[in-house]
Amino acid sequence: MDIKAKVDEVVNKVKSDPGFAEKFKNQPVNAVEDVIGVDLPDDVVNNVVDAVKSKVNLDGIASKIGGLFGGNK
Repeated sequence: MDIKAKVDEVVNKVKSDPGFAEKFKNQPVNAVEDVIGVDLPDDVVNNVVDAVKSKVNLDGIASKIGGLFGGNK
């Protein structure tokens, strides 16, 4: 399995899907496993979660999502 490709896939989904971004923020392990499609060992999933977090500013995305729904004006 190409972990870098999976990290990029999760990053793209976080950036393009507000619902998934919220799920990743609240339940990152479950969100990653949903995208990857397999149950991975905790250390692998946590490495993917950390890599995605380093590439994505979740607070910035959350404020953009809130803005879409009138939360932040």
